Amino acid sequence: MKRLAVSLMLLLSMLGLSACNTLHGMGQDIEKAGEAISNAAKK
Repeated sequence: MKRLAVSLMLLLSMLGLSACNTLHGMGQDIEKAGEAISNAAKK
C-alpha cells in the first residue's frame, strides 16, 4: 500500500511539473505574439 501511495505521489508530481512547463511555454508564445502585433502597429 505504501509503495502505491509513493508511486501515485511521484506520478502526480511529474504531471504537475510538466503542466507548469507547458503553461510557461504557452505564456512565452503569447508574449511573442503580442510583441509582433505591437511592432506591426508601430509601423
